[in-house]
Amino acid sequence: MSTPANAGRAPRSSRVRRTIAAVLLGTTVLTGPFLIANQSTAAAAESALTQNTLSQNAPGSFADLAAKVSPAVVNVSTTQQAKAERGNPRMPGFPPGSPFEEFFRQFQDQFGQNGGPGGGPGGGSDDESEGQPRGKVGSLGSGFIIDAAGYVVTNNHVIDGADEIKVTLQDGTELPATLVGRDAKTDIALLKVKSDKALPALDWGDSDAARVGDWVMAVGNPFGLGGTVTKGIISARGRDIHSGPYDDYLQLDAAINRGNSGGPTFTLDGRVIGINTAIYSPNGGSVGIGFAIPSNIAKQVVAQLKENGHVERGWLGVKIQEISPEIAESVGLPQTKGALVAEVTPDSPAAKAGVRQGDVILAYGGKPVNTLRDLTRRVADTKAGDTVDMTVVRKGKETTLTAHIAPLPAEQRMAAAEGAGPAADSAVETVNGLKLAPLDGAARSRLGLGEGVKGVVVTAVSPQAGDLPVRPGDVIVKVGDHNVTSPAEVTKSLHEAEKDGRKAVLLLVNRGGNESFVPLKLVKA
Repeated sequence: MSTPANAGRAPRSSRVRRTIAAVLLGTTVLTGPFLIANQSTAAAAESALTQNTLSQNAPGSFADLAAKVSPAVVNVSTTQQAKAERGNPRMPGFPPGSPFEEFFRQFQDQFGQNGGPGGGPGGGSDDESEGQPRGKVGSLGSGFIIDAAGYVVTNNHVIDGADEIKVTLQDGTELPATLVGRDAKTDIALLKVKSDKALPALDWGDSDAARVGDWVMAVGNPFGLGGTVTKGIISARGRDIHSGPYDDYLQLDAAINRGNSGGPTFTLDGRVIGINTAIYSPNGGSVGIGFAIPSNIAKQVVAQLKENGHVERGWLGVKIQEISPEIAESVGLPQTKGALVAEVTPDSPAAKAGVRQGDVILAYGGKPVNTLRDLTRRVADTKAGDTVDMTVVRKGKETTLTAHIAPLPAEQRMAAAEGAGPAADSAVETVNGLKLAPLDGAARSRLGLGEGVKGVVVTAVSPQAGDLPVRPGDVIVKVGDHNVTSPAEVTKSLHEAEKDGRKAVLLLVNRGGNESFVPLKLVKA
């Protein structure tokens, strides 16, 4: 599971393993003059050269880098009103009775998270009932100063819902912070502090230039312990952890734990290449899979928050789908690249540009669209009022459309089409493993569909037909480019596709009021 990498409010108990053991794997590493006995002279020389190259590229120490950047990394603590929990909550990640449990409880007491001076969960009288006010609960995270004027970057989930925010510098100086702005979609928040002394500030790096295997160093506040440095490499790029529409995380193997949220990840030259945001963990601790928001996304968001207090994104007005191999075959694409338009919002920039349902967007603003995220990010980064050219494929032919991008309305979302629907009743016709019936008044009532929806109801799917992309309750709106209103029209269109030698055909399906395209493989009856 993906977990925000901050300490969290009112930590709850979790199931953990009751035995903690350290195991040294039985692996022998030979270095220096030691060589594998049967290794050839040429291979040995190549191995030695590789080891020498790695030694030259790997830093001998991260001490200078840590000393350079750590003063600009801060602790971010918040307080807010909270409800009581029954009993004493346990420390996450440690079994009851573990010696580590009391160790971390003392730290959290010190920071006001678990009773003690801060009055967090676990404080107060023993007879407080569940659900009653319990004073204030705290949250600990990390942040970093990005402007000497006192602007501090952190994660939105670190300060979300906070009544008070406090920033603690490396030397222990505590400064009250105000919220300049935040962006929930990218999980970024910008704070402002005032200080009588000059504040150190960090510079952004270029995350697009980062490569898998590059060294990085993370600095943060794990478990409320204070400034902590960890090192590792970039394990992967472009990770989608389904936390929002603009996911494009860097994956790191540097140790990142609860409390690291909002802290920076650095390149070896001391520039911020990412904001530590989430971890993949079964127990809340680091397993070597952490996720950071790339700096090239973060710096654009931070710039808008600093200037406007909010983020304004461009809006095209389409619902889009991934191009699967089956869909690519159905529409005649040579590769599984692009974004399939499942729906066009009326009177939107897309509609005015001439984008149609079923178009495949291959390029936006002169840059290729390989995945859905390519399009969502580029549209979002486009300023309202800008004019952008798009390359689309329609009925096998490429064409260029020009859209005038508008600001994103609060109620609109560019997202993958999805939905669900109940099953319908009796079948009138069977084709390709599908039992079909007309969409009459009774079916509309059962499915909760308005009069504007036209098509044919799928009432059942034959088990012998294999894994089909449609299910009972779906309404087939189109077969290929043809609108259908009766089972006979569906049958005719499928048979015509078979005669043309096609192996699959694209269906436009309405499921629970949402339309999306699905590829249907053609089989002999």
